[in-house]
Amino acid sequence: MATVRCPTCQSPVRWSPESPYRPFCSKRCRLIDLGAWLDGTNHIPGPELDDEHLTRLSAPGAPANEDLEN
Repeated sequence: MATVRCPTCQSPVRWSPESPYRPFCSKRCRLIDLGAWLDGTNHIPGPELDDEHLTRLSAPGAPANEDLEN
């Protein structure tokens, strides 16, 4: 069975159905990672969105792949 390192604490994790939080070693590490995404510590780089783009993207029925250059 393959083993990976927990992204949060670096503990070894067996990659199998018996490891329900994989790639994390525990629910605690999974929640720590989620918190980092929610508070902005973790993010995917991209262009800053101005208020107009945010309004258009949050509108009901807005296409998910709308070109942000327009």
